[in-house]
Amino acid sequence: MRAALWLVSLFAVAVATALLASNNVGTVSIFWAPYRLDLSLNLVLFALVIILLTVHWAQRALTALFELPKQAKRWRLQQKERATHAALLDSLAQFMEGRFLRARKSAELVLAREKSLSDAGEVLDHAGALRCVAHILAAESAHALNDKTTRQSHLNQALQEPSAGTSNVRQSLVEGSMLRAARWALDDRDASESLLWLDRLPQGVARRTLAMRLRLKAARLAGESSLALDTALLLIKHRAFTSEASESMIRSLVFDLIAKTHEQGQMQRLWARLGEPQRQSTDLAIQAAQHWLSLGGDPVVARAWLNPIWNRWQTTPQNLSATQQLKLTQVMDRSLTGQDTAQEREWLGSIETAQKANPREPLLQYLAGRLCQKRQLWGKAQVLLAQAAPVLADPGLRRQAWRSLAELAEQREDLQAAVNALKKAAME
Repeated sequence: MRAALWLVSLFAVAVATALLASNNVGTVSIFWAPYRLDLSLNLVLFALVIILLTVHWAQRALTALFELPKQAKRWRLQQKERATHAALLDSLAQFMEGRFLRARKSAELVLAREKSLSDAGEVLDHAGALRCVAHILAAESAHALNDKTTRQSHLNQALQEPSAGTSNVRQSLVEGSMLRAARWALDDRDASESLLWLDRLPQGVARRTLAMRLRLKAARLAGESSLALDTALLLIKHRAFTSEASESMIRSLVFDLIAKTHEQGQMQRLWARLGEPQRQSTDLAIQAAQHWLSLGGDPVVARAWLNPIWNRWQTTPQNLSATQQLKLTQVMDRSLTGQDTAQEREWLGSIETAQKANPREPLLQYLAGRLCQKRQLWGKAQVLLAQAAPVLADPGLRRQAWRSLAELAEQREDLQAAVNALKKAAME
């Protein structure tokens, strides 16, 4: 379309010029005593146009001639810059291929070529960022080669190089270098050094998923389970792990913290730190309640922690494994004291209801029998424990059931039954 418009415009100009020139009878007289020169006006106008065009093109030719040295210099600079970038890409490719020695040499070649440009007075706008990236690549390669001295040298230079760049690029490069340093320290099994680098990060960067992953690994390596738990909970909020992986990780960390807890106040604070999904975890609730009771804690608190697990056992027993049901029975037995309180009576009713709903479950028979014994309901306890003792799968529970039957026999002064029960308990 543009070409057609130019063609139409050219024809219009040609037609207008032809019309003007054909009807133009004017002349131009030039007096140069004693001579007189008469020229056609059309010829004079044509000559002026030719002269102007000649001067214009001559000026452009001279300008292009004088620009040749600058263009040659610009071309040489462009070639050197391309060679520098090619060396950087080669270093990255060699690093990805696992050729770390070649990658380090290519990165050092980038630094040498950039220095030659600077020495020649040709400073690139992104020279600082280019040197920083080259230093990081060289440091990464040195880390892969286990050359800590070279790695530290390049890292120190990388942290200093971006000072001349723009603020955004400078901040990104410095933060990236610090994250790399934290990961290198973690690879060296130096958790304290890794945590030190992570603590130097700005708050916004420290809450990124990559930084929190590094902090989690460093905290676990350093044995700081509390810091690891806080970091893991944040990562779970960011959906950094699958549900299975997060559950396994939290369970492991909480187990470590529980083992290191020696006061009831610490245990309560630990439980308060956990989220609702963690409190609903069967293994965590059982382990926490068991440790709470071993610290001499209030059984009411333990039963409150176990209540969701107990309800789950009654509604969907298939969601609890046999081991979890066994542990829950043991902890519930420890938490029920037999005192005549409203809560104990409520628990007795709940356990009896569950036992009647599933009369063939030996664990429920044992738990109901033990609670009846503690509440001095000897008849019910005798019947339930006698049914449960022979069929219980766990030796520890069987032993406790026979002991309880022996105590009940002593209560009714049946010495022979007590001796027989004690013999069976001793055989377990």
